[in-house]
Amino acid sequence: MPREIVIIGAGPGGLASAILLGAAGFKVTLLEKMHTVGGRTSSIEEKGFRFDLGPTFFLYPKILDEIMQVAGTSLRREVEMVRLDPQYRVQFGAGGQIDATADPVRMEEQIAKLCPKDAGGFRKFMADNRNKFNSIRNCLERPFLGWSSLLAKEVLASITHIRPWESVDDYLHKFFSDERVRLAFSFQSKYLGMSPFRCPSLFSILSYLEYDYGVWHPVGGCGEVSRAMARVAERMGVDVRLNESVDSLEFVGKKVVAVRTKVGRYASDALVINADFAHAMRTLVPDALRNQWTNKKLDEKNYSCSTFMLYLGVKGGFPEMPHHTIQISPEYRKNLQEIEDLKVLPSVPSFYVQNACVTDRSLAPEGHSTIYLLAPVPHRTANIDWVEEKSKFRDQLLDAAEAAGFGGLKSRICFEKIVTPDDWEQSYSIHLGATFNLAHSLKQMLHFRPGNRFGDLEGVYLAGGGTHPGSGLPVIYEGARITAKLICEDYRVPFSMESVAPSWVENQEQCSGPIAAKVAVQAASHC
Repeated sequence: MPREIVIIGAGPGGLASAILLGAAGFKVTLLEKMHTVGGRTSSIEEKGFRFDLGPTFFLYPKILDEIMQVAGTSLRREVEMVRLDPQYRVQFGAGGQIDATADPVRMEEQIAKLCPKDAGGFRKFMADNRNKFNSIRNCLERPFLGWSSLLAKEVLASITHIRPWESVDDYLHKFFSDERVRLAFSFQSKYLGMSPFRCPSLFSILSYLEYDYGVWHPVGGCGEVSRAMARVAERMGVDVRLNESVDSLEFVGKKVVAVRTKVGRYASDALVINADFAHAMRTLVPDALRNQWTNKKLDEKNYSCSTFMLYLGVKGGFPEMPHHTIQISPEYRKNLQEIEDLKVLPSVPSFYVQNACVTDRSLAPEGHSTIYLLAPVPHRTANIDWVEEKSKFRDQLLDAAEAAGFGGLKSRICFEKIVTPDDWEQSYSIHLGATFNLAHSLKQMLHFRPGNRFGDLEGVYLAGGGTHPGSGLPVIYEGARITAKLICEDYRVPFSMESVAPSWVENQEQCSGPIAAKVAVQAASHC
C-alpha cells in the first residue's frame, strides 16, 4: 500500500508538495481551512472584481514549470501569462523615476537621467549577479539540516558570493553611487519583509531575477496559479479538501500518527505543515514536545514586517499608469526605522500600487478597474491600535496614491476591502500578522531556520516561507521541492527532477496561446 501523507495548508508550498508527492505515488490528502486554495496566494472575488490577496509579482517561473513537468504538464499549458515591460515603475519621493526594463539600453538611459555615472553599473550588476546566482543555486536547492550542511562542497564554494557580513545596500555601492538607483535594485528586500540596509547581500539576486527571467502577470492573477496547481494535484490523485480546518494532531511519543478535523480523522505516515510556522506550533503541537522551537524560543525570534492592504474596485481606469508602481518615501531610511525598530506607523509611508487592468481586463466589470494598494507596516504591536488607526491610515494612503499619479482615486471607489495586521493574524492565522514570516536575518537563515525535515518531531516536514530557503513564491516552490525530496528519501521512493527536459524558455516575451496573445495586445495598447 502507498504511504499516506497529510498536508496542512493549500498555500503554494502545500500545493507544490502535493503535486510532487502525488506524482511519486504517495496517497496524499491536502487539508485547507479556507473555501479556496492558495492561502495568501489566493484571490478575493466580490461584485465582479478579482484581486490577489497577497503576492502580485510572479517571478522565476522556471521552478514551478519544472514541478509541473513532473506531473506531465507545464506551467505554460496550465496558466496563460504575460511578461511585463516595463516590469514596474519606481517613483522616488526625492525626485525622479525608473521604468524598470530588461532592455539594457533603455535601462541605462533611465539610470543616466538620475545619475549619469551610474548608467554603466547596470550591466556590471547583472553580470556579477548572474555569476552569483549560478554559483549559489545549489545552496538554495539543498536542505540545511545542521552545522554539517555548511561543510558541503557546494556551500563552501559559494561563501565568497554569499558574503554574510554585507547588506544588499552595501553590496550595491559597488555599482551605483546614487541612493535612488540603489533603492531601485534593493526594494526587493521587502519581498522578504526586510530593510535593504539589513538584508544580507545574498538577496541582491532577487532584483537580478526580475531582469533575466522577467516579472510576469498570470491572467486572472496569481491566485489563478494556485487554482491551476490544485487541478494538477488532483490529477495526481491528491484529495484536496476545502473548508476543513485542523483541530488537533494525534501523537504517539513525538510522532504524528493522525490529523483530526471536525469532519474526521486522517491517518498519517508523514505530515507536511504548510500553515504559518509559529501559529501552527503554538496551536497544534504541545510545547513539551518541542525542544528547539518552544514557545519561549519562538517569542525570542525576529519576525518580518506586516502589510496594510487596500483592495479597491474603481470606476474607469488609469491607463496612463503602469501595471506595478512602487512609491519610495522621501524619508525612506526613517520609514524603515519606524517600521522595524520603533514599531510605529510610518509618518511618510512607502507603498505599492497594482493597476492590473491595464494588462488584464478579466479582473473587473466593464468600465471598471481594480487597484491594489499595499503599505509595509509593523507586525502586530502594542504601539498601534488598528481599530483607532485604520481609517486615518487609509485616508493617508489614498491621498498619497492620488499625488503619485492616481488622481481622483478616492471619488471613484465603488468597492473597498481593508486588511490590517490584526486581520492577517485573526482571519488568516499568521503569527503577529507578520506576512513574510520569520525575518531573513543571518541568524534565521539556512540551518538556523526551521528545517524542511522538522527536527523536533518524527515524520513531520515543513513547507512554506517559514522553512528553508524562505519567503517569496519561487523560493517557497523550491522549498517544497526540497521537502518532497526528503520525504521520498526517507520512505525510499524514487525522486528525480534531473530527467525533466526544460520547457520554460528564459527571457521569452510572453507565453503562447490565444488568451496570452489577446492579453499581450491589450497590454501593448495600454502601457
